[in-house]
Amino acid sequence: MTYAASVRRFLSPDSLPTPFGYSHVVDASAARLIFVSGQVPLDREGQLVGAGDFEAQARQVFDNLTKALAAADASWADVVKLSYFLTDVNEIGSVRAIRDEYVNTESPPASTLVEVSSLFRDDVLIEIDAVAIAE
Repeated sequence: MTYAASVRRFLSPDSLPTPFGYSHVVDASAARLIFVSGQVPLDREGQLVGAGDFEAQARQVFDNLTKALAAADASWADVVKLSYFLTDVNEIGSVRAIRDEYVNTESPPASTLVEVSSLFRDDVLIEIDAVAIAE
């Protein structure tokens, strides 16, 4: 069962500003919650992918998230929350464009965006964690 069967509603109430590319609230009941730790642009061998290239790093992060979800027998259809940590908030447009290749853009996950001065390594530009609901 994917989140579509578990989630009751994706909400963006009129009392809040119109969201751009996310839902303000996800009202859900779930049999199973899956928390994916922040994924960074390292390949399976721990090597950085896309040094200095924000888009290449974002693609690797989404690939890593896909693999992490699969390990829990989940998919992008189950994701209800994403948290983004970017060293340059101006890159959010390219990150969203890549994200839109993975998520349901009609009912996008709730999201948080935080600009950080650095991540655990100076050459890592992006980290994303996820919460999913699955049966």
